[in-house]
Amino acid sequence: MKNGSPGNCNQESAFGLALYHPLASFLAGFRFLTILPVSWMSNTDGRFFKASLLWFPAIGAVIGLLAAMLIWFVSGLLPSSVLAFFGILVLAALSGCLHLDGLADSCDGLLSSRPRGRALEIMRDSHAGVMGVIALVFILLGKYAALSSMPKEDMAMILFIMPVAGRTAIVLMMAVLPYARTGDGLGKLFYSGESRGIALSSLIFFLIITSLLYSLVTAVTLFLTMLATAALFSLWCYLKLGGATGDTLGAVCECTELTVAVTFCVLSGIN
Repeated sequence: MKNGSPGNCNQESAFGLALYHPLASFLAGFRFLTILPVSWMSNTDGRFFKASLLWFPAIGAVIGLLAAMLIWFVSGLLPSSVLAFFGILVLAALSGCLHLDGLADSCDGLLSSRPRGRALEIMRDSHAGVMGVIALVFILLGKYAALSSMPKEDMAMILFIMPVAGRTAIVLMMAVLPYARTGDGLGKLFYSGESRGIALSSLIFFLIITSLLYSLVTAVTLFLTMLATAALFSLWCYLKLGGATGDTLGAVCECTELTVAVTFCVLSGIN
């Protein structure tokens, strides 16, 4: 758990806090979503967790930029398969494997035949089950297959977009699903009544970023892929769990990164 107490954050507007305290709210989200050691103003994080949701796609862009720069720097030295491996490794390492852990826990619960209450209990268990391990293998293999199949010059660009898409999907899931657990939880720290407005701004940000990097057809296709993945996974979580948890938010991030990478790989083959 990050430092800071929620304090009176529930009485303050998430949009207002993000706009009037952009650096503090950005850093609160940055410390949560990455392992990079930025301790400045960390004592105020509890106040800005909800406001930091506005910056999730931008934080994804920072993660993606670091991964893309590394791959671009060594692209002339290594074959595509090794570059793909390092790209996936950097994305996972920068986030402290937070979302991969959520994916494993989510699949243990979602893929069980247990009722809602028991599935949520299974997801709380810190030990990975068979379904969770299988999900991790398939997600990582899928990312590797997609990245290693595309030209080197395209790999850095899609590594930049993948974490932006994943964090945008997190915001979308929070906008359409209630929190599934009773009481407090890690994911609930970021929930507010302004989630839908923040989701709209995240969608606009993602569409602008992809439009600047790719053709309009590619940008719209990636946008629709991200949207469809978030919507379908959210529907699954609603039907099985009645809402979202911190684990499912991490899972939708990982699933969206995979589908965006595969979609871009398909588009590269067509073009």
